[in-house]
Amino acid sequence: MFQPSMFDSHHILDHMTTSSTHKTSDSTGRLLEDDFETKSGTETTMDIPSGDEQDPNTTGPRPKRKRYHRHTQLQIQEMEAFFKECPHPDDKQRKELSRELGLEPLQVKFWFQNKRTQMKAQHERHENSILKSENDKLRAENNRYKEALGNATCPNCGGPASIGEMSFDEQHLRIENARLREEIDRISSIAAKYVGKPLTSSFSSHVPSRSLDLGVGNFGTQPGFVGEMYGSSSDFLRTVSVPTEADKPMIVELAVAAMEELIRMAQDGDPLWVPGDHNSIQKEILNEDEYLRTFPRGIGPKILGLKSEASRESELVIMNHVNLVEILMDVNQWSTIFCGVVSRAMTLDILSTGVAGNYNGALQVMTAEFQVPSPLVPTRENYFVRYCKQQVDGTWAVVDVSLDNLRPSPISRSRRRPSGCLIQELPNGYSKVTWVEHVEVDDRAVHNIYRPLVNSGLAFGAKRWVATLDRQCERLASSMASNIPAGDLCVITSTEGRKSMLKLAQRMVMSFCTGVGASTAHAWTTLSATGSDDVRVMTRKSMDDPGRPPGIVLSAATSFWIPVPPKRVFDFLRDENSRSEWDILSNGGLVQEMAHIANGRDPGNCVSLLRVNSANSSQSNMLILQESCTDSTGSYVIYAPVDIVAMNVVLSGGDPDYVALLPSGFAILPDGAAGSAGGGILDVGSGGSLLTVAFQILVDSVPTAKLSLGSVATVNNLIKCTVERIRAAVTCDQNP
Repeated sequence: MFQPSMFDSHHILDHMTTSSTHKTSDSTGRLLEDDFETKSGTETTMDIPSGDEQDPNTTGPRPKRKRYHRHTQLQIQEMEAFFKECPHPDDKQRKELSRELGLEPLQVKFWFQNKRTQMKAQHERHENSILKSENDKLRAENNRYKEALGNATCPNCGGPASIGEMSFDEQHLRIENARLREEIDRISSIAAKYVGKPLTSSFSSHVPSRSLDLGVGNFGTQPGFVGEMYGSSSDFLRTVSVPTEADKPMIVELAVAAMEELIRMAQDGDPLWVPGDHNSIQKEILNEDEYLRTFPRGIGPKILGLKSEASRESELVIMNHVNLVEILMDVNQWSTIFCGVVSRAMTLDILSTGVAGNYNGALQVMTAEFQVPSPLVPTRENYFVRYCKQQVDGTWAVVDVSLDNLRPSPISRSRRRPSGCLIQELPNGYSKVTWVEHVEVDDRAVHNIYRPLVNSGLAFGAKRWVATLDRQCERLASSMASNIPAGDLCVITSTEGRKSMLKLAQRMVMSFCTGVGASTAHAWTTLSATGSDDVRVMTRKSMDDPGRPPGIVLSAATSFWIPVPPKRVFDFLRDENSRSEWDILSNGGLVQEMAHIANGRDPGNCVSLLRVNSANSSQSNMLILQESCTDSTGSYVIYAPVDIVAMNVVLSGGDPDYVALLPSGFAILPDGAAGSAGGGILDVGSGGSLLTVAFQILVDSVPTAKLSLGSVATVNNLIKCTVERIRAAVTCDQNP
């Protein structure tokens, strides 16, 4: 489980800020901690200069040299051991430690200060050494792989090797091509901005660049049979134009008014917000009449056919306020942190970058698509301005408000009234986040089994945003943790190995979340189904996507309700000991955990590397990368087969971008019933679960091949059989 060091605010700040590290200095320009610096970590200052002695303007004799007290070996060992558990002891802990070791509390305080400074300096030197050599290393590797790929031949016929036979070497070149393509897209978008033409380049880089050739064999000309991923003609993000100069004054005025509204919405109580029903999941409900009286202008009257959804939620998160603001104002970081909520996003124009050094006053025009991890819930597309402002009391606020009237067609199924968050700085690197989510939406296309969840506010409301943020902040704190105890053989203690494996797992989760929803970029096709479970499939040709193996990828997904609490379903699916009960591809083999990284306080938040010891010799020693994560609004169990050679590189701290993944997995949501709110959404005593099962399979490694009907039937049977196994297993476990 987590050690306190995993949540050390100094670790978070040292690794997550992109600016240089600054230390507080006194009026003489010397570092404050220098007054208490020890020698080799074994000595502590006994005489501390007074304020007069430190003042350079004070006349008189030069202050005497500080005297140092050398600690005994036993004292050092005890403090070293305590430091591993808690690098930031409070006053009570310092007094207790000083009493046990026969030291003054001030001596203990200075020792811990110096120890933290020493560890920080060592880490910075190590990071700098790595960065200095990384550029030359990558350039040399790229040249070597290009040469190897150019000289490769097929071992069977002696001709040029085909795609798929050099996966690891080719992966380097595919990543390089993707980076070049992103650079071209970026330059094209800049050019489009100045010539006044609509933006037609690909959207945010958090979704990997994809081939423009989306046809799959002959099925590319047979609409309605098998859908294509990222090929919809109604692509919302590609049809929105950059705002003109004439629009900008109106955008600024709207953003300022939205900021004022957000602050009042976040801080005011009754009568604007009234207590919710005791059976309701939402603790507070917006008083619509009071809202209209308080904010008569807003963004205009409600559009006919749209209903209002408003929610407010607060949470303490383990991240500094500066880093939180940076995440919200950087579209790539924002899309990554909230990948389960944001399926696609793009910054169209930056009207203001804010004050030098921070985002105070930053103004961005954006477009985004919000989702629930299921093909049965339509996404919500929004075109909006995002405004960031630091308040007089030091609190930061980030607000979104829709710009529907700037669209060529003002008709919208969803628009954002002022929504966003207030971020208040707290001690020890924590922040208090108050989130307000206020939208108008037409949700009549939501499937009946998901309607209670959407109406409850758990699908798109403020609670889901803050719960996701809290879990992701814990994940980032885990990735920065050091001094991991090596008591468990499965725990990865190497800092470089942990970072590489977590980065690979994050890409796997993002790929799953991007491909499982009902985005307008997806063309799902429903297969004929027996019973109530409709299996939806789509295909894509993976050519220039470095995150996936080359060939034809077939994706299939289905969502259904199951009368078992979400926590029980989550625990069953993430447990490697029960995997043989539902995982058909493991062929009943014994699954063993080889590596483990904890991702938060909840034991369900972790990244694991599993090995399947199958009786089939051709599948022996198959490795599976799995991440399981849970919060109060939902859970995920996502996994992907991985290459043994590639994983050895990752575990040794190598670049995880060279590992191709096809993630599959499960999204587990509460059913939104009123009774499920009692005692927590994921409590054992709560209601049923909404389970989405999704698979991705490489059906052919030859890009020019045609997708066969047998491949579709195979993946259809695979997903149906998996669903039946899960239903039988968890229902039996529920009623033994």
